[in-house]
Amino acid sequence: MNLTHPFLDDDGDKLREECGVFGAINASDASTVTALGLHALQHRGQEAAGISSFDGNSFFTVRGIGHVAENFSTAEALSQLPGFMAAGHVRYSTTGGSGLRNIQPLYADLASGGFAVAHNGNISNAQTLRDDLVRRGAIFQSTSDTEVIIHLVATSRYPSMIERLIDALRLVEGAYSLIVMTPEGMIACRDPLGIRPLVMGKMGDNILFASESVAFDVTGAEFVRQVEPGEMIHVDFDGEIKSIRPFGDHPARPCIFEHVYFSRPDSIFDGRSVYSARKAIGEQLAIESPCDVDLVVPVPDSGVPAAIGYAQQSGIPFELGIIRSHYVGRTFIQPSDGARHSGVRRKHNANRGLVEGKRIVLIDDSIVRGTTSMKIVEMMRDAGASEVHFRVASPPTAHSCFYGVDTPERSKLLAARMDVEPMRSFIKADSLAFVSIDGLYRAVGEKPRNSACPQYCDACFTGDYPTPLTDLNARDQEDAQLSFDKVSV
Repeated sequence: MNLTHPFLDDDGDKLREECGVFGAINASDASTVTALGLHALQHRGQEAAGISSFDGNSFFTVRGIGHVAENFSTAEALSQLPGFMAAGHVRYSTTGGSGLRNIQPLYADLASGGFAVAHNGNISNAQTLRDDLVRRGAIFQSTSDTEVIIHLVATSRYPSMIERLIDALRLVEGAYSLIVMTPEGMIACRDPLGIRPLVMGKMGDNILFASESVAFDVTGAEFVRQVEPGEMIHVDFDGEIKSIRPFGDHPARPCIFEHVYFSRPDSIFDGRSVYSARKAIGEQLAIESPCDVDLVVPVPDSGVPAAIGYAQQSGIPFELGIIRSHYVGRTFIQPSDGARHSGVRRKHNANRGLVEGKRIVLIDDSIVRGTTSMKIVEMMRDAGASEVHFRVASPPTAHSCFYGVDTPERSKLLAARMDVEPMRSFIKADSLAFVSIDGLYRAVGEKPRNSACPQYCDACFTGDYPTPLTDLNARDQEDAQLSFDKVSV
């Protein structure tokens, strides 16, 4: 179900947001604006990109493997996407796997007209819904959970498109931020708990939607506000904006890992600067887990803001003890099997002249499998560091995510198998510490975690999943039955 990215050399040892979405309506150059927005969201998905557009009569779609620049950087490519409304998507593969048929936006000709949808998130009962739809005669063209939404809309008996979409989403569990295009306009909506992010912007008479506010900066648009959890916004071609809340009021549970890692540091998430939040996490980490060292060294690039906060709070100098190469990517010629262990060194290199003979503390955003952390610690020792300590700007990641984040199965998460001291021994650090869950909440501007009604989705740390996990529970029951059958035989 959750696949690691095939072009990266970190053995899947990083949590990855699986996609980003962008939409523009009433823009004379909608596809160009959308391509620019997707450039700013490239960090949310580097496997594939797609854009769909509408010119008042017809829908057009271009999708391709690779980065946005590889697919939409030329006038020729964008000329295939005419119109004043467009929606785009960048992705890693989680549910459904890779391949052209799963690249979004997905498009279908419904009885009421064209329907294109870009989806960020994961539907946790997609397989259950899919099985029921297939039994009723539905024919699927992809293995993406997003196509389930299309079939639910197609089979709804409500008269209007918005009513059909609402009817469909009432059956859906999990997380979603959607940008939908129809012949009547654009619909943007967020799941009732607001797990996945979605924001609204304006550029003249153009209305824009995106996974992150930074996408508006690159297009020259003004950030208006976030799409509220459970909110559905409809924009028509006359510029009229309608907002409805069809799913009632629920306590919001946005994904706290947007603050820790997923969002770009220059974005605003949940009303707070992501960069400021990450610095504050580093400060909290220094308060909770001080370290008697000579240098604070970030694991680039994701550990930099937290390391700055750690250094400022502790008074220990911040230094770039690791230099990252930004030119190791999907086109890099793979080495022989005997040299594959050097993958981390192709991406990161120790600044030997700085760290030799020094006691250092490494700051990173998370530990997933632990293999990358172990290699970085080893690299710093090889460079002559006399002590290598490790501090992590999130609590231990001990549970898989089922809401649109590409995580390994739980048995492969280091924190699911080990307490902190065995983890320290595994990565071969002199000491290891994580920020506490309450410390993380304080750093992002909240009171300590309310266990009865948490302010964020933090299931990857706590195992407290905010929605039912129908498909997972069904698989667990099936596995248990298979085990029972084997024992019985």
